[in-house]
Amino acid sequence: MREALKSVIDPELGLNVVDLGLIYDVHIGDGGHVEVTMTLTTPGCPLHGSMADGVREVVAMLPGVRSVDVHLVGEPPWGPERMSRDALRALGWT
Repeated sequence: MREALKSVIDPELGLNVVDLGLIYDVHIGDGGHVEVTMTLTTPGCPLHGSMADGVREVVAMLPGVRSVDVHLVGEPPWGPERMSRDALRALGWT
């Protein structure tokens, strides 16, 4: 599932939501219901709707998935320490 989520790109940073550390949890429940808990790089990000929609669309296309809920949370707050080494390198932060 996380590999599929790597196709969702943050349009401001040009990096995927997994390597940015925006995906906090993915829960696959009974009957093919998936719940994704994620955050954004900044509170009140104007792209919150499109980011959540992108996650929802990618997960919904996976085999066995019948429904998807995306929960946007502010806690714990996102910080660059959540980013993968690849993401840090891509931004020139390492």
